[in-house]
Amino acid sequence: MSQNDPQWGGGRNKNGGPPNLDEIFRNVIKKINGLIGNKIPQSNTPSNDSTGSTGIVIVLGALAVLWAASGLYIVDEREDAVVTRFGRYVQTVEDSGLHWHLPYPIEAREIVNMTEIRSVDVGVRAEAGSSSPESMMLTGDQNIIQVQLEVQYTLNSAKDFLFNNRFADADAKDMVQQAAETAIREVVGKNNVDYVLNEGRGTISEDSREIMQALLNRYGLGIVISRVNISDMQPPEQVQAAFSDAVKARQDKARLINEGTAYANDIIPRTSGMAARLSEEAQGYRQQVVATAEGDASRFKQIAVEYAKAPQVTRDRMYLDAMQTVFQNTTKVLVDQKAGGSLLYLPLDKLMQMNGVTSGAGADASQKPTAPTASAITAATTDNPVNRALRGERDGR
Repeated sequence: MSQNDPQWGGGRNKNGGPPNLDEIFRNVIKKINGLIGNKIPQSNTPSNDSTGSTGIVIVLGALAVLWAASGLYIVDEREDAVVTRFGRYVQTVEDSGLHWHLPYPIEAREIVNMTEIRSVDVGVRAEAGSSSPESMMLTGDQNIIQVQLEVQYTLNSAKDFLFNNRFADADAKDMVQQAAETAIREVVGKNNVDYVLNEGRGTISEDSREIMQALLNRYGLGIVISRVNISDMQPPEQVQAAFSDAVKARQDKARLINEGTAYANDIIPRTSGMAARLSEEAQGYRQQVVATAEGDASRFKQIAVEYAKAPQVTRDRMYLDAMQTVFQNTTKVLVDQKAGGSLLYLPLDKLMQMNGVTSGAGADASQKPTAPTASAITAATTDNPVNRALRGERDGR
């Protein structure tokens, strides 16, 4: 349709004057009737002005309804709606469901997804996945390393995200990326290269997240950093061999330390147990010696009392006990002949047999036979017939 078509009001009437508004409205009503099935009454005669006015009112009413309906909008559970009036902030709608605001151009709305996890990569070239110049950083001991990060963030304020962030159209990735570069360079610059490459990865991620969050809160962007992942952290390609040797040396050192610790954990408990056992044995020996000494002293006191009452009997008894103790560990038989010169017949085989019986049946056969005790010698010499005869002859004299 041409721009000068009279139906759009861009042309002139037949007389070259301004366009006829009634004719324009009649054309619009015809088009609407074609769409809705000729439900709007109309007339082509100029005399029927009331019917044309009614059609115009109906059209205007329909347009008003459509204009009012354009203010309806739906907010999802994951979203917030920011309502503005002539560009000025009015409210933030957080309740999910159907809502309405004054139609355009009075009020407008902006729907913001609040639960979506957005991410941005730092130090990585998206086209090839290789390292970018932003990944080169300087450590505290003047070493250069390459660091690649993945930052994940969400939103906590739709108003701040839309009005305080000039990068809202790009999900604030540029602002988050700049804050991430600032934070990671600050943290890496405070630590040496060994700490950064080995045991300090977890701490570096957490410290970087805290610094980034503080920066974004200062700007009031309504962004919450949920996680900072260090995807890659390594020295430059030119010195990777030297760094690998250093890493192997540290691993060997840690291995030797662990082996030494394991040996210490094995030998120290054993030596401690041995020392405790010796200490207990010494303590037991001490108690045994003390108890034996106390017993001997008590026995001596008792013997002294008995010796004072009967010296000879006590002396003989002590002598016999001493001889019995001596003869228990010898195989020789001693006979005292000072009392008389009579020949005594000693049946040694029977004495040894009697000694074996008295020493206790059931003893181990590997033990050596012990010498006869004084009581066994006395019993054998007394019961022997030869000795009894000799004693009778001596008594008859």
